[in-house]
Amino acid sequence: MVRKVLIAGGGIGGLAAALACGRAGCGVTLMERAVAFGEAGVGIQLGPNVTRVLSAWGLSEAMEAVAAYPPCLEVRDAVAGRELGRLRLGETARMRYGAAYATLHRADLHQLLLDAVRQQTAAQILVGCAVTGFTQSAHTVTVHTSHGQSIDGDGLLGADGLWSAVRALFLRDGPPRATGHLAYRALVRQTALPAQLRSLHITAWLGPDLHVVQYPVRAGEWLNVVGIVHDGAKHLKDDAFKVDGRPAPDASGWDCQTSAAELRGALVGMCAPLQELVGAIDQWRCWTVCDRLPVPGASALSQGRVALLGDAAHPMRPYLAQGAGMAIEDAMDLGRVLAGGSPPVDAAFRAYAALRWQRDAMVQRRAMRNGRIFHARGLLRWGRDVSLRVLGERLLDMPWLYRDRPLGARTLRATGETP
Repeated sequence: MVRKVLIAGGGIGGLAAALACGRAGCGVTLMERAVAFGEAGVGIQLGPNVTRVLSAWGLSEAMEAVAAYPPCLEVRDAVAGRELGRLRLGETARMRYGAAYATLHRADLHQLLLDAVRQQTAAQILVGCAVTGFTQSAHTVTVHTSHGQSIDGDGLLGADGLWSAVRALFLRDGPPRATGHLAYRALVRQTALPAQLRSLHITAWLGPDLHVVQYPVRAGEWLNVVGIVHDGAKHLKDDAFKVDGRPAPDASGWDCQTSAAELRGALVGMCAPLQELVGAIDQWRCWTVCDRLPVPGASALSQGRVALLGDAAHPMRPYLAQGAGMAIEDAMDLGRVLAGGSPPVDAAFRAYAALRWQRDAMVQRRAMRNGRIFHARGLLRWGRDVSLRVLGERLLDMPWLYRDRPLGARTLRATGETP
């Protein structure tokens, strides 16, 4: 009989999971609480560990139509403006890791995955359908929805993001924590910028208690700019942080209108090129950065016939550019264990959790550490800058993250199957 996986959430993680499970031969019902699919107009970085997965799913051509492939990452001192270090990407990444480093508009990646789910699988997609509860037994899981339906399946996958309803019912461990960091995002056509501000590189500007990252998206035609300010709330005026024109009620208002003056105020004392870039952009969005502590063990990802994936499982700070990447990796590994000898869904969920939790926790910890390094002051900042100037590419490259990770017999044995 065809195993049936129920997926809560139609974002990048949910769609990636639907594609991976469908390709593994499972029936899929995906439930998205929004009445229509959509993603915020922001950029996203995908390292070779992620583009390798998309290529394996047959999406290379579709990705090349919408992605940019920056030739390098350059790290600069936000105060002095000087370059601190550089990492070659482009063909160097392809030769080193067998896959590209890409930057995309988030909506383009979302549409690419949605199209693939529709073309490669027979998944049932329900919109305007929120998970309100579930029960599980030794043989099945039943999901209750806002449509008043009860849907039976062999397993439930919570891929419903940072404010996951499935996690709240599953782990009952409270809401995410606010980090005190405030993030600003803007997207602008390169042709709307002065020539000296246009760029096809990834540039990270590191300053005391803040950093700004810029990179191209949509085949290089647009520039995505992200500024993150430590303790950023002190820079906001009472009317500066809004959702649909109203003050954001809490940290869950993650995509809010804000005044460009607020980020500019945080950048006082930074170098002229950085201030010129931010000053050339009028429209900004803003949200508070939230996360959770690193995954403590496999039981945080899977129990019985219920499992979590992506931000529902391990929301992380955006200082390693791997939030979406870990969700896509989660989906890939789940699909691989589901395909490994056709194990029961609950056994595959156990193997998935055992395979993923340590890597997800490591990436969460590295992202937290990077935030401290990016925003450093004093001796830590001095040591960071010296290390980047001396070690450069050796310090910026991350083979532990980008290289391929074959699925071994040990993982298949965890499902109760043989290779």
